[in-house]
Amino acid sequence: MTTGVPPSPAPKKRSRARTFLPLGLAAWLVLEIWLLTVVADAAGGLTVLALLVGGAVLGTVVVKRAGRRAFRNLTSTFQQAQEAARTGGAPVAPERTGAEDRNGFLMLGGLLLILPGLISDAAGLLLLIPPVRSFLGRSAERAVERRMAAAAPGGLQDAFQQARMHRPDGKVVRGEVVREDAAPGPRAAGDPRPPLTP
Repeated sequence: MTTGVPPSPAPKKRSRARTFLPLGLAAWLVLEIWLLTVVADAAGGLTVLALLVGGAVLGTVVVKRAGRRAFRNLTSTFQQAQEAARTGGAPVAPERTGAEDRNGFLMLGGLLLILPGLISDAAGLLLLIPPVRSFLGRSAERAVERRMAAAAPGGLQDAFQQARMHRPDGKVVRGEVVREDAAPGPRAAGDPRPPLTP
């Protein structure tokens, strides 16, 4: 005997990131704590405390500087857009070269310095070096371009449209678009009937 209940969909496979990210974070925390205890035994607790406080202060300065740079870039972009709109021309893209364009990596380096731990401080200090930021930025751009080239055709709007029409369980939500701004006119014999309004 069959019932009207549809069969449950097959369970989705967990992505690698969801599987390995918690394990990686746990291993990183254990390694940070172990390294802090080793350095505290060798150099003393006050030395470790001074390293952590110095890293937090340096990270705060770096994040503040990166935030100011980002705000300056944003305001110059808005000013160029306003100038272009006033004159009727197209806005000119700002000239950015080298590590000045890698402001996100600079901010990430500051955040890593703020986090307590010696490994995160070392990674944050590496991100303060301009050639490292430039290399990581180029690598990230290439990775994004590869993913975009491998993506299915369709724009971002299509993805939002599909996300809006499909529920998490995979079922399609049926609907009808009613345009309020459309002029009412005579309806042909094959056209569907408009919905009743209260």
